[in-house]
Amino acid sequence: MIRSVQVMIAATAIALSGTPAVHAQSNPMVGGAAMYPTRNIIENAVNSKDHLTLVAAVKAAGLVDTLTGPGPFTVFAPTDAAFAKLPAGTVDTLLKLENKAMLTSVLTYHVVAGRITAADIAAEARAHGGKATYPTVQGGTLTFMKSGTGWMIEDAKGHRGRITIANVIQSNGVIHVVDTVMMP
Repeated sequence: MIRSVQVMIAATAIALSGTPAVHAQSNPMVGGAAMYPTRNIIENAVNSKDHLTLVAAVKAAGLVDTLTGPGPFTVFAPTDAAFAKLPAGTVDTLLKLENKAMLTSVLTYHVVAGRITAADIAAEARAHGGKATYPTVQGGTLTFMKSGTGWMIEDAKGHRGRITIANVIQSNGVIHVVDTVMMP
């Protein structure tokens, strides 16, 4: 179950790093593993040692088939460290079978339909007074704003995180690694 959460988070949370990464790297390293643009979101996420919780959550929520599909999807993938920042017991509670709907809501809140790169986020922010807002698959919105050399991500409740690795290109979308779990 934890492996599924990690896949989803990895797929959902991959975000812009503290460095202005606006161009996709060839096979960038995420969690100690090369990410290949010929693989889909799940095929890459399962290899990241930093996204074990996300992968486990994705499996528990039954989202593996969706995230291996054609997409395209943009996933803001939280790391294991991001999940560890949640209040004690939160991840265990979300992974319980009776909380599958809540888990699915949290995970799909990290997914945007389409292939949204860091350059797309920057262009959208320039066009809208410094902030870019995207609707999530869950139905909420995520907001992005420049912060130093990188980008901040903000959820509907005002919680903020950073994109730590941007533009991890996948065969069915793009992943941006993030350091915080966003909550709908």
